[in-house]
Amino acid sequence: MGVSGSGKSTIADHLAIRIGWRYEDGDSFHPASNVSKMHAGQPLTDEDRWPWLRAIAAEIDRTCKASERAVIACSALKRSYRDILVHGRRDVRIVFLDGTRELIASRLIARKNHFMPPELLASQFRTLEPPTADERPIVVTIDRTVDIIVEDIVSQLNLERP
Repeated sequence: MGVSGSGKSTIADHLAIRIGWRYEDGDSFHPASNVSKMHAGQPLTDEDRWPWLRAIAAEIDRTCKASERAVIACSALKRSYRDILVHGRRDVRIVFLDGTRELIASRLIARKNHFMPPELLASQFRTLEPPTADERPIVVTIDRTVDIIVEDIVSQLNLERP
């Protein structure tokens, strides 16, 4: 989890490869209306987000029931969003990609062909509620290489290569 530009898709993809799990990008669960709204530079409201979060939660439920493992990249900026996704499960963990506004802004400016414009970064930071200790988050700083960040996550999860 983290704001747009924090590296969710990249880190989640590399993490999934590293530990041999399936990767899903939470953005693929957005209804077309949400993508259109973000592409137009309009921040999503909670009403926009609920169907998206429920769709991701349903995929988490399906994955767990099938005894599968997955890494899902999702902004999950508010506690209430994460509560929908995790809903008390001890086997679902949140990884928070933590970075400065300046670093993330520089990444967004450099990014091409993405539906989330850099102008929405301020609204993302206003919405962000960093996870608290009772959520058992894995917190990693994003000012390092992808490989180092992934190894940090694997170490905190106590996971080894498959």
